[in-house]
Amino acid sequence: MWPSAVAVGVASVLWYTTSINSFLLVALTTAVYIYLGGSLTIWQIYRTLPRDFPGLLKLIRLQYQMKRVQRSNLSVPRLFQDVVRNNTGRVAFYFEDQKWTFDEVEALSNQVAHYFADKGIQHGDAVALFMENRVEYICIWLGLTKLGAVPALVNTNLRRDPLLHCISVATCKAVVCGAELQEALLDIQNEFVSSLPVYVSGTGKTPLRYRGGVDLDAGLSSSPTTSPPQLANVNFTDNMVYIYTSGTTGLPKAAIIKHSRGSLVMLATTIMFDLTPDDVVYCPMPLYHLAAGLMGAGQAILSGVPVVLRRKFSASAYWTDCIKYRCTAGQYIGEICRYLLNLPEKPEETQHQIRIMFGNGLRPDIWREFKRRFRIPLICEAYSATEGNATVVNTDGKPGAIGFVSVLFPSVYPVALLKVNDETRELVRDENGLCIRCKPGEAGEFIGKIVKNNPVRDFHGYLDKIATKKKVARDVLTKGDYAFLTGDILVMDNEGYLYFKDRTGDTFRWKGENVSTGEVEAIVSRAAERTDVVVYGVEVPGTDGRAGMAAVLDETGSLDLDRIYSEVCKTLPSYARPLFLRRVKKLEMTGTFKLKKVTIQKEGFNPSTVKDPLYFFDIKQKSYVPLTQDLYNRIVTGDIRV
Repeated sequence: MWPSAVAVGVASVLWYTTSINSFLLVALTTAVYIYLGGSLTIWQIYRTLPRDFPGLLKLIRLQYQMKRVQRSNLSVPRLFQDVVRNNTGRVAFYFEDQKWTFDEVEALSNQVAHYFADKGIQHGDAVALFMENRVEYICIWLGLTKLGAVPALVNTNLRRDPLLHCISVATCKAVVCGAELQEALLDIQNEFVSSLPVYVSGTGKTPLRYRGGVDLDAGLSSSPTTSPPQLANVNFTDNMVYIYTSGTTGLPKAAIIKHSRGSLVMLATTIMFDLTPDDVVYCPMPLYHLAAGLMGAGQAILSGVPVVLRRKFSASAYWTDCIKYRCTAGQYIGEICRYLLNLPEKPEETQHQIRIMFGNGLRPDIWREFKRRFRIPLICEAYSATEGNATVVNTDGKPGAIGFVSVLFPSVYPVALLKVNDETRELVRDENGLCIRCKPGEAGEFIGKIVKNNPVRDFHGYLDKIATKKKVARDVLTKGDYAFLTGDILVMDNEGYLYFKDRTGDTFRWKGENVSTGEVEAIVSRAAERTDVVVYGVEVPGTDGRAGMAAVLDETGSLDLDRIYSEVCKTLPSYARPLFLRRVKKLEMTGTFKLKKVTIQKEGFNPSTVKDPLYFFDIKQKSYVPLTQDLYNRIVTGDIRV
């Protein structure tokens, strides 16, 4: 081995360059090749070492930081106080024409804590937070956490049953509502327990209309700005916020985000993307999601990095905002990138100072075009579930990759791709009952090993214990171990880069949101007089994610399409409404009486290949209209935008 390793090392030096950096790289490559006993080719090591070694150092740094926070038993608001002391007078958040300093955020969050303590909110109490983006949103949830209370961050698109469910499933003791969303609460006011108080924020521009609602802004004005005494009793392992996520079935589930996971997400973003207080992060996405609420806004809270918030995303304003606020880092989801590419070219799109964009869902087919057109030096894709422990990051900008697993140090970060049955989508096990790892090029479900009380590897689940149990597998790689099931199918190449392929669970992603098929099935079935319904996502060319499609059992030909249209519009947020319907006379079932969907999902929505009647959700005609071949062609060519 020695002669061949030395020969390859010398040849590499002669082939590439005699610079000191390349020489050190070749020397390290040769050393690693010898250490690994030739299990990897010299080319694999040479290609991955410049990525894996810095990645390893970042991971060590993150684990050190998390252990320090864990040993000191520090909560996120305690950590924020240290940031405030080190950044007195500096801007923490930009919002529209406002500048909020770290001191001002600390002061208002303290007022929030004192105010709700006087109202009887205590350690462990949940409070629903239902409002659009603005700095007060951050101050309210941060202030509540200073009491040990748990803000439940409710999706602002929800209405009626799903909205009521989110408030009740967390056993909320109060609701904080943005003045702009009062109508949504009024629709379900009669369903509330009469004693549930509602505090309305932002009444300066929109009058208080909720019957019995309390003007929160007026109440906060007289509260103390000093740190509340309850903060001393808020611990690293306490629940920090609930973030709702669509899981495998049913209505949104409240994922438990403890202070440990909150600090992990915030610090990992800083470290992995090399953000510093000299950066300015542009964060135009909704704060009720982990991506914006913790990865984005969290940069100000734990790392002193100024953040720009926007009430609602605007493609036309993205680059002008970045120029206005001198942003150096921008957040995205895949849909944002597509919207930006669809706009006509303008000078502002290359006059910004963005050095890095980070997010998730950037489609491989537009990655290079996006980077070239908008002159982005580095795009870093991140993969993570809100509640999960299986996170990977593409730190070096490999086009299309959602992250990587080190081929040099695979045991350092215990995640894996496991084989699944194509029909049942369940994990395949060997003769010993253990799961089988995928080889490079083989698609499998991505999992993360669970290590209890480890701030990086633990899994805290949902308020729903049954739902939590469904996301955990036992006896995965060794007898007695546990792993978090992401529900996502990925594939890995020879260099350890991971690429997204599909979802295994009953969810799909559309318009930047996760859609629970179980929730949509229940609503469509109710509208169709309790008939069997299968909901799934289908790919539409030129779009991100999958559009919703419902196959509805209609044995008699009496399906009321107008009723279904009315019900989904009234009950579901826009992103969850099925764009396509399929009337079927038979639905296949498994031996355990579960409806099969793999076959019909593969058939898609092309009327030339699907023999059943198909329909399209036409918002202009306010009905489901027959999906003709001409209409189909206009959808797939982009003439009709969906």
